[in-house]
Amino acid sequence: MTKINENFAKLPGSYLFAEIARRTETYQQAHPDAKLIKLGIGDVTQPLIPAVVEAMHEAVDEQTSSDTFKGYGPYEGYDFLREAIAKNDFRARGVDISPDEIFVSDGAKSDCGNIGDIFSRDNKVAVCDPVYPVYVDSNAIEGRAGEYDPSAEAWTNLVYMPTTAENDFCPALPDTDVDLIYLCSPNNPTGTALNVEQLQRWVDYANDHDAIIMFDAAYERFITEDNLPHSIYEIPGAKTCAIEFRSFSKTAGFTGMRCGYTVIPRELERQGQSLNSLWMRRQSTKFNGASYIIQKGAAAIYTPEGARQIREVIDFYLNNARIIKEGLESAGLHVYGAVNSPYIWCKTPNGMGSWDFFNKLLKEANVITTPGAGFGPAGEGYIRLTAFGGADATREAVERIKKIL
Repeated sequence: MTKINENFAKLPGSYLFAEIARRTETYQQAHPDAKLIKLGIGDVTQPLIPAVVEAMHEAVDEQTSSDTFKGYGPYEGYDFLREAIAKNDFRARGVDISPDEIFVSDGAKSDCGNIGDIFSRDNKVAVCDPVYPVYVDSNAIEGRAGEYDPSAEAWTNLVYMPTTAENDFCPALPDTDVDLIYLCSPNNPTGTALNVEQLQRWVDYANDHDAIIMFDAAYERFITEDNLPHSIYEIPGAKTCAIEFRSFSKTAGFTGMRCGYTVIPRELERQGQSLNSLWMRRQSTKFNGASYIIQKGAAAIYTPEGARQIREVIDFYLNNARIIKEGLESAGLHVYGAVNSPYIWCKTPNGMGSWDFFNKLLKEANVITTPGAGFGPAGEGYIRLTAFGGADATREAVERIKKIL
């Protein structure tokens, strides 16, 4: 008899953003005239920059000639993009990362979910709490998370590291040995960022305990403060203990295009095996490479004109974040994030539950947010808002929220 992966049956309910979409659709059907404003899911609204569009048009034209046509590409990505990434994202910041340590993919979400393929299911996993759901759900599917405890809204075999206002959004080192550690900075969902000293403690812990840090830097281009690292490899010792994930989704508007990359240094080994080589083996088996046309578009953001255009778009979203933060603070709410991130982490008023506040904002203000409880136990009592809407819609949403409060 065919057997299924029973770990899927252990997953609670539906994926967070699928549940938000379901509730939103149900409300919209019942109130077809309601003009909803989406500040929940982190999808961009600004169009692709001209430099990217031009590069992709050129790539499409190349496909019309047998002399320039591209079929299957390299599993790890084309050299032109890997070299541009190494030069601009790392060497420009004094970090020695080579192109053969960079693996281009269809997005950081895919890589964060798939990286577990190269690790034993016996590894102990630690996640920040609140946490991006993919880190938790992917490990649960692979059998590392144990059982789901509905009363605690947590998995029995995961180590949850509270990342809250009480500890300045920097999780304490675990009091038990862990093998795989997920860190995200700037953080999704809290919008806060770790500094050099905080990351150094984690790198030292990982090297001392032979652990691996999974470092999600998908939002590094939103960092505005000079003293914050953009890559974990800016921290001494990180090359022997860390894998870094990045994405073009928010920085270049590629949520519908799909492109990102993962960095695995050559120095990173466990049990005498190169993790770089293991990931290459995994990708060449299960992944056919990102589209040539998309990769040409991604490379365009590293040109002088592309970089300037991208900066304008990021500044647009950061201004939205400022408007949301200042507006909610003026309404008496406690708000975090927004400065180095497109995310705003807001404490619910009067101890209201996350889903209750989500429902209130949906039904009374017609504003869609994300309940903090969906990000883990420590997310209860918060909501997440995103700065990816239009400027007018963002201002309107803030005024609606202020009005019902």
